[in-house]
Order: sequence, then C-alpha cells, then structure tokens
Amino acid sequence: MSTTTTTLTPAPAGSTGPAPSRAAVAGEGRIGLRANLRHVGALARRNLLQIKKDPESMFDVLLMPVIFTLLFVYVFGGSVGSSLGGDRHDYVNYLIPGLMAMMGMNIAMAVGTGVNDDFRKGVMDRFRTMPIARSSVLIAKIVVELGRMMVATLILLVMGFALGMTLETSVLGLLAAVALSAVFGAAIMWIFILLGLSMKTAQAVQGMGMLVLMPLQFGSSIFAPTQTMPGWLQAFTDYNPLSNLADAVRGLMMGGPVASSVWWTLAWAAGITLVTAPLAVSKFRKKT
Repeated sequence: MSTTTTTLTPAPAGSTGPAPSRAAVAGEGRIGLRANLRHVGALARRNLLQIKKDPESMFDVLLMPVIFTLLFVYVFGGSVGSSLGGDRHDYVNYLIPGLMAMMGMNIAMAVGTGVNDDFRKGVMDRFRTMPIARSSVLIAKIVVELGRMMVATLILLVMGFALGMTLETSVLGLLAAVALSAVFGAAIMWIFILLGLSMKTAQAVQGMGMLVLMPLQFGSSIFAPTQTMPGWLQAFTDYNPLSNLADAVRGLMMGGPVASSVWWTLAWAAGITLVTAPLAVSKFRKKT
C-alpha cells in the first residue's frame, strides 16, 4: 500500500494566499480516517486550552442549570405541580427531564458564535494552510461543546436530586436519557454552525438563535403539559422535536411509554444532521 504525502508550498511573494487553501482542499480527499481522528483530537485540545485560558466561558454551563431549575421550580412549581395533580415535588420530576432536553439547544448556540468569532479573529486563516479535513475543524467544535453539555447536565441532575427528584426507572434509563439528549444536541449544533458561518457577526448569530430557540422551547412540553394549551399550539407542539425529546427523556427517567418519542427524536436528529452537516462543511470550505 502506497502512502500519499501532501506537501504545502509557500505562496510566492506578493500573492494573496488562496493557493495554500486550494492545496489543502485538494489534499483533503486523501486524508484517511486515522489521520482525520488525530486532527479532530488536536483541534479539540486546542479548543479546551482556550476554555482553560478563559474560564469565564464556562459560566453559562455552570450557572444556567442552577438558575433555570430554581426559577421554574419556585416560581411556577406550585401552579404547574397542582395541574399535574400533585405539588412542587411532582413538578421537579416533570421539569428536570425537560431541562435536560433544553440544555443542548442553549449550549449549541455557543458553537455558532465560536465559529463566527474564529473567522473574525483570523484563526481560520491558519487552518487554510494545513492539510486537514475541513470537517475536522467543525467536528472538534462539536466534541468540546458536547463535553460542556455533559457538565451542564451533571449540574442539572445534582440540582434535581437536591430538590427532591426521584429516579423512577433505573440508572440505565438515566444514562439512555443523557445519551439521547447528547445525540439530539449534536444535531442541533450543526444548525448553529451553519448560522455561524452564514452570519456576519456573533451578535447576529445570537439574535437569530434566540428567534429559533424561544418558540421551540416554550412551545413544547419542556416546562408544562401541553393539554391546557390552545388547539393550534398543541398542533405545533405535536411536531416540535423538543417535545418528542422531552417526552422521551421523561419516559426513560420516570417511566411510561418511550418507543414512539425515542424513534421520533432519533429521526429528527438524523434528518437535521444529514441536511445541515454537509451544508455547513460546504459553507466552511467556501468561506476559508
């Protein structure tokens, strides 16, 4: 088996620099799986070092689960809990699985703003001269954000158990719920990567992200049952992927039918990834 080596030639003096980018893209097809995984690992390490240098970037992961849990439990827990036929404790059991479904959506926004910020700072110009797969840059972002999502989920579960949440199924059910949330969260991250590559500023990515997040989150079964919603809104929640994810996570942790919700969630995740991931990689190639 012969080994193909990609050699980067410095651009001639006075050139604008697109030549290295074309050479890197041309060599991308010859990069094997093992090399691609090494690239993802190296880039993920670079992103982790950025977090180490800027620990304030973890504030959203550390504080968001605490704030959301305390806010909804103590502001809405009494009224929504009574509508569930119980009290605030019953609402904790209802809310925490829903918030697990929401974590991936909120944290995914950081992927889009991070990609956009890297372009603004010129970081991507350095990647142009490297014989690496363009997809590895984006996948490394997702890997690190999934790690941040797991930290947020752990804090959320600790808060839930501290407030009296009870796991009605088993540890395996809990792990399955976390894994399902991570799969869907990774799919949503591709949407925000595409937004980050398409918008001019990180503020524009955040603004567009909120326009997407707010209707999906509050028009779902994350925070409250949908039976008391108007008919037109119930029709929206039935097709809302976050409702399917929240119901699936709730069933895996608290018991109840889960097959339909799990399959619909996996179908949404697969569909979103199959559509947005190739678009994001293509946009990334053209942008660099």
